[in-house]
Amino acid sequence: MTATERGRAVSPEWTRRPANLAAAVTAELAQRIVRRSYPAGAVLPPEPVLCETFAVSRSVIREAVKVLQEKGLVQVRQGSGTRVNPSSQWKVLDELVLSAAIAGDESLAILDDLVVTRRLLESDMAQVAARTAGPDTVEQLRTLVDRMDELVGDTPSYEEHDRLFHDAIMRASGNQIARGVVRSLQAQAITTPSYLGRSDRELCQASNQGHRRVYECIAARDAEGARDAMFAHITEAWLVRRGNAGDPGRLMR
Repeated sequence: MTATERGRAVSPEWTRRPANLAAAVTAELAQRIVRRSYPAGAVLPPEPVLCETFAVSRSVIREAVKVLQEKGLVQVRQGSGTRVNPSSQWKVLDELVLSAAIAGDESLAILDDLVVTRRLLESDMAQVAARTAGPDTVEQLRTLVDRMDELVGDTPSYEEHDRLFHDAIMRASGNQIARGVVRSLQAQAITTPSYLGRSDRELCQASNQGHRRVYECIAARDAEGARDAMFAHITEAWLVRRGNAGDPGRLMR
């Protein structure tokens, strides 16, 4: 069922009225666009309909539409309404757009692409870190890996140390742009159940074996080994977490 029916929009299923109405309306419309409830080329319902649907004023709707236009989701044209842009024009790295895309992607294709991008960048940064990491960084990595062996039964603490491990390598590489992209991508996915997947002691143990291989290559100044170890670690960890939804073979690139 589409979000529009005979020119009317379906009311959002809010359990309670949001404090920031403009942000809530923007997020809801973004999700409908990304889910193709409003497909590319479609015209959003007129302002009066949206006002009635969301029980908000025209100023709230106009603010929401302005934000959607800034993010490349729609184009406002005088006399022809607000038209949905094709996905090629969306700013996919934007927090709102990426969050909506992840939330509406049952095939996990978006998360697969996110992991592939992260894998490419982090493998390169691990390779550089193996050449540039100082003694303090190598010791930090060893300490983190050892500590994660002790935390395999405490998933939240393990995951926090996991992030610290990867970030230490990214910082050691000196590539601020790549680190920024990875951190931005993960910030949108880190709380998504479909990204986190299942996690238990056995999986944490397997994951930390991958961390240790990366650490050992960096400590040995084995740049190619660090690159390959990071590539394998990120791939294997995601394949376990993602399950069988969609096409896991998309990661075999």
